[in-house]
Amino acid sequence: MSKRCEICGKTKSFGNKVTFSNKKSSRTWSPNVRKVKVVVDGTTKRLNVCTRCLRSGNVQRAI
Repeated sequence: MSKRCEICGKTKSFGNKVTFSNKKSSRTWSPNVRKVKVVVDGTTKRLNVCTRCLRSGNVQRAI
């Protein structure tokens, strides 16, 4: 599954994992992406959409 939202363009973000002893190592956060069937111009398409766009209703605005 693609880790990119096709509505808002949200992708993987990077940062540091910090331990109790304050050591830092790199880590990533992936967006919560789901495959959703959406009707676009009378035809159904499968889009990769993050759950934030699903909850806010951006899927209907993108059509």
